[in-house]
Amino acid sequence: MIEDPRRRGLGRGLSALLGEEDAGAETTARTIRIDLLRPGRYQPRHQFDTPGLETLAQSIREKGVLQPLLVRRHPGLADAFEIIAGERRWRAAQLAQLHEVPVVVREIDDREALEIALVENLQRQDLSPLEEAQAYQRLLDEFAHTQEAVAQAVGKSRSHVANTIRLLELPTSVKQMLDEGRLTAGHARALLGASDPQHLAEEIVRRGLNVRQAERIVKRSKSASNAKAPREKDADTRAAEHELTLALGMPVKIDPTRDGRAGSLSISYQSLDQLDEVIRRLKRVPTAIG
Repeated sequence: MIEDPRRRGLGRGLSALLGEEDAGAETTARTIRIDLLRPGRYQPRHQFDTPGLETLAQSIREKGVLQPLLVRRHPGLADAFEIIAGERRWRAAQLAQLHEVPVVVREIDDREALEIALVENLQRQDLSPLEEAQAYQRLLDEFAHTQEAVAQAVGKSRSHVANTIRLLELPTSVKQMLDEGRLTAGHARALLGASDPQHLAEEIVRRGLNVRQAERIVKRSKSASNAKAPREKDADTRAAEHELTLALGMPVKIDPTRDGRAGSLSISYQSLDQLDEVIRRLKRVPTAIG
């Protein structure tokens, strides 16, 4: 069977992606000036925790950068290198005022660059749920991976990948709350399918609800929406409305009860003359007795 090059490397784990299980890959570290390094285009992380970087910088001041960064030659800048894994160490090294850092240079294509950056962040420093969802979606869209293949690459279940990607369906304002940490992934998943997720998200944040409480208010909201939703009228009711509207020359609406045994009938008039006309016609209708 011919191997699909788009899936090469999936499911092998971070050590394999970094070349630690590949005898032909360059693994010897060398030092490179910090100013020659550039952030990776496929870095899934959008926000870097400032206190965490300060802590890492202090460790680097005392012990140096213990693990080399993984880089590739920059595709657009001569003599520059693009960081594939280790951007936090690079940022912390700058805070520690280092001039050089150890790196391992490898030839890595764009697909592998995204895979490695995603796996490294998931295994070594958790991404926010939204960053994780966006990275999964990029693997699906840009490199034609299946959800099953993505799940194997990052060591997660397929259902986890599918449910995480669904978070991208939420409104922008709700995704911003999620990205800022005001909502958890559990809160966000509860909001999926809600009729007004933004309003409910604001209520969850304002009241400080936990996930179980959030699920309950979303369920109540869905029940209320279903109760208010108009029922589909059957063909006989629609036909009766149409015949009466033609006969009176005014819009007629019939609202039967759920069991169809009773209901209400309303006639819309646009003037007092029309109302008088309806009254006259009703008075002329003979009453059935007995």
